[in-house]
Amino acid sequence: MTKFEIEEKIVSMLKTVYDPEIPVNVYDLGLIYKIDVSDNGDANIDMTLTAPNCPAADFIMEDVRQKVESIDGVTSATINLVFEPEWDKDMMSEEAKLELGFL
Repeated sequence: MTKFEIEEKIVSMLKTVYDPEIPVNVYDLGLIYKIDVSDNGDANIDMTLTAPNCPAADFIMEDVRQKVESIDGVTSATINLVFEPEWDKDMMSEEAKLELGFL
């Protein structure tokens, strides 16, 4: 499997991870900033949260890690929590904006 195919599977899997307080997945919310997969299958993901003091941060990050590590071709997943650039609603997909009433 190519790195591109693994990255596509990671994106599909990320679309199954939700913030418990928001009915939109973390990918469509624009919380995923970077997905890198090394030649040996190590996935390195930079993500943020809608707010730095998000009470569900640990839950969301662990859900991302476990689901990404379950993908064939991924040997490990490192989830890096970053706050630069700061998240705002313009980072959401059109579908997310529609779901949350921003359109």
